[in-house]
Amino acid sequence: MSDTDLLDLGGQVAVVTGGGQNAGRAIALELARHNAGGVAVNDFVAERAEAVAEEIRAMGVPALAVPFDVCDLEAAKAADAAIKEKLGAATILVNNAGMAGPGGSLRPKLNFWEEEPEAWQRYLGTNLYGVYNCSYAFIPNMVEAKKGRVVTVVSDSGRIGEPKLAVYASAKAGAQGFMRSIAKELGRYNVTANCVSLSALMPDMPEEQLAEIMASDQTKAMMSRYTIRRFGKSTDVAALVTFLCSGASEWITGQTYPLNGGYAPSM
Repeated sequence: MSDTDLLDLGGQVAVVTGGGQNAGRAIALELARHNAGGVAVNDFVAERAEAVAEEIRAMGVPALAVPFDVCDLEAAKAADAAIKEKLGAATILVNNAGMAGPGGSLRPKLNFWEEEPEAWQRYLGTNLYGVYNCSYAFIPNMVEAKKGRVVTVVSDSGRIGEPKLAVYASAKAGAQGFMRSIAKELGRYNVTANCVSLSALMPDMPEEQLAEIMASDQTKAMMSRYTIRRFGKSTDVAALVTFLCSGASEWITGQTYPLNGGYAPSM
């Protein structure tokens, strides 16, 4: 660990799923700033992944775009092999991919009993099986190296419940339980596993468009539920995830950290 940077990553290679935009992009860039030996940027849209990888290379840090759908275990394994060849074995995994995956959207519309069962798989695939797949592909690197970090971005919907998002919430809750369990399996190998639980996060967008959204009555009503009167920023997520990837968090594992401006306190 650097004497001057508490969050120094010690040259470890990191992979960030869903890293092509918003919080994922911010996480990838922040890891690069704190002495990652390389950053692999995943997104199901190849152009987004490559654009962020190029930003990281411009910072003088090796980077690789690894576009694949996290629902595909074989694709995750192939990405691991490609990363080993170009950057070295990844010993930091950030499971950030979420929402409803390729072609899906996360807009609360229907009660659970009104939704078609075919929709369930979109939520479960990305938010639960995607975490399984990437963890299965990359954790062996950490066990072999006897060091590593797994950080999974989850949602307060899975921590406290959210109407009309029952399957999504259950997938996020399942990911939290999975992380608590693998934390107990991995501790002997000096590998930690933790979650960051988000509430409403503003996507990256032009200032004019953001100002229009923030001025709406619906947004103002939502914001009144937050102790800190703003929604989350991508940089908020990147800061906490980077801490949990660093040596500064070496005695923290199996935990879920709410990052929500006081929307739903942890008990």
